Amino acid sequence: MTHIAVLGAGVVGVTTAWYLRQAGYDVTVIERESAAGMQTSFANGGQISVSHATPWANPATPKKALKWLGKEDAPLLYRLRADKAQLRWALQFLQECRADRADANLVQMVRLGLFSREALQQLRADIGIEYEQQTRGIMHFYTDQAEFEAAIAPTERMQALGCERHIIDIRTAVSLEPALYPIAHKLTGATYTSRDESGNAHLFTQRLAARCLKAGVQFLYDTDILAINLDTQKSKPHVHSVTLRPKDENAQTFSADSYVLALGSHSVALMKPLDVQLPIFPAKGYSATYQVNPRAPHLAPFVSLIDDEFKLVASRLGDKLRVAGTAEFNGYNLDLNPTRCAAITRRVQQLFPKGIIANSVQYWTGLRPMTPSNVPLIGRAHKGHVRHGSHNTAASFDNLWLNTGHGTLGWTHACGSAKAISLLIQGEKPPVDFDFVGVTTA
Repeated sequence: MTHIAVLGAGVVGVTTAWYLRQAGYDVTVIERESAAGMQTSFANGGQISVSHATPWANPATPKKALKWLGKEDAPLLYRLRADKAQLRWALQFLQECRADRADANLVQMVRLGLFSREALQQLRADIGIEYEQQTRGIMHFYTDQAEFEAAIAPTERMQALGCERHIIDIRTAVSLEPALYPIAHKLTGATYTSRDESGNAHLFTQRLAARCLKAGVQFLYDTDILAINLDTQKSKPHVHSVTLRPKDENAQTFSADSYVLALGSHSVALMKPLDVQLPIFPAKGYSATYQVNPRAPHLAPFVSLIDDEFKLVASRLGDKLRVAGTAEFNGYNLDLNPTRCAAITRRVQQLFPKGIIANSVQYWTGLRPMTPSNVPLIGRAHKGHVRHGSHNTAASFDNLWLNTGHGTLGWTHACGSAKAISLLIQGEKPPVDFDFVGVTTA
């Protein structure tokens, strides 16, 4: 039986392991944490949001970024650092802000999102997995007229691509989510996508990992991945083994037939010695989890929400409300910035002052693996600069695959990305019109 090693046990790595095992492969997952879903998948916004496909890189962003520069509580905080990788990424990001590139990237993300949401729904139906999911849709709401008007064209574009995001009036918005009633007079508009969902990504990842284990997947936890080793005798780039260091043990090598890289932001350093340049840079995202007020639970939302003006999302997870968002470009730093934390709570108290217990808050940060385009890297690894539209088969690895760079939509795109990479490894064309890297699917 062909043996595949999946490097990383976040939501992307675990779903990859699941689909590969269902396809009949012998699968080993290697993870430095003591359990699955303990890093970027741990406390994210919880949304399955096909409708949240407008790329961060769009024509409006550079002007906003300049306005926000130096503001500690800004939705997007870019810290100027003496970091060549960050500067190179920023320049690539600016290139993706062109209108034609932003539209092309939106198309890619909607297509992958629709495919992935369907895959998740089928998976849930097949195995009955529960993860505090809500299937009440996702609503974008606006308290700024300019922000609402800017959302109209992308909404219509998404509709044309098959995403059922619709513009709704304020009365309909409040009817769908009564928790918005206290601020109805501040709303300027909203959009609603009925088939989008929300849920606890951490719980999903851990419960699917348990299903994987039961199905025969092996997990090597508490194990650092130090290096990927090449077989220099092969004419085509080929991975011979990976060097691992289990906790409290010496370094050792581990071999499989093929390897899938699903390490998010930490993919970059591991690939650089192989002359594989991944255009990924970490964007530190924040989340705040609040206890819902037990005396007035109806004053906290059940419909998952997106506050586009403040770049925040809110999802109901049982008796808690998870609010997440913003982006801080500050390398691999994971320190909590109290100013940014306070800004989230301040906005939540403006929106749902009686729906949550503010002093119950638990703050968290995670590193989102952002590509300049916001589109993830799914396909064969190949030497040189990896980018979409790049199919350099001559320099492609014959047994190293990428499933990384999912940015803010890792949970949204996880099942679709995993299903697609499984099919690619099997030599099949995934049923989604997506620009996979390092392969031709025509």
